[in-house]
Amino acid sequence: LRSHKKGATLKGMLSILDEIGYNVVPVEVLKAIYYKVPQKRERLIVVGIRKDINIKFEYPKPYNTIYNLSDALKKGKLYDTDVPKSKGSKYPENKKVVLDLVPQKGYWRDLPLNLQKEYMGKSFYLGGGKTGMARRIGWDEPSLTLTCSPAQKQTERCHPDETRPFTVREYARIQTFPDDWKFMGSVSQQYKQIGNAVPCNLGKEIGYSIISFLNKYYLKSNKLEDSISLDKAI
Repeated sequence: LRSHKKGATLKGMLSILDEIGYNVVPVEVLKAIYYKVPQKRERLIVVGIRKDINIKFEYPKPYNTIYNLSDALKKGKLYDTDVPKSKGSKYPENKKVVLDLVPQKGYWRDLPLNLQKEYMGKSFYLGGGKTGMARRIGWDEPSLTLTCSPAQKQTERCHPDETRPFTVREYARIQTFPDDWKFMGSVSQQYKQIGNAVPCNLGKEIGYSIISFLNKYYLKSNKLEDSISLDKAI
């Protein structure tokens, strides 16, 4: 969003917010891994404050602890139980044969050279690391950013031990949804709902910052009202 149309899209959004009466806090991109999310996911956050309110908004401060895939899918610091069983996508057999050869934390460059060329096609000769292709996530690292389709070639997110995409509930855990949160529709629609979401723990931290801001606002408002009442009494 920052770079779309060389920044013109975001600038237009901020201009509209200004026109309808909001000062926009300097826009920040927050990294979810610093907010109790076991996933390398970045999201641009826009916070608008009514122009008649002169109180500084502060973004949530990052945590020092980084959570990994094991924290997401196994009983431990983030969840009280192992991830529940659920439905999930499967790789076609030709892809499974390739991904069977990729080790934990590995990707397409860990394949034999002839398979690299065959699997990557023309992309093999282009620049860039393309580290999301034929990628198997390790237990001791955060997941890469989840997408709406867990089996597409550009962004494979293979399970550490089994050669398959993450299931719907594993997807939800990586996005820090509670286990009792229900997703509706087909399996592909459920993946899309989860993949499009802002991680719950990141959203919660932003919510706490908004609550803190509102508390300051109401405290200031009440002090002002008390002062006016006192002046009238005098």
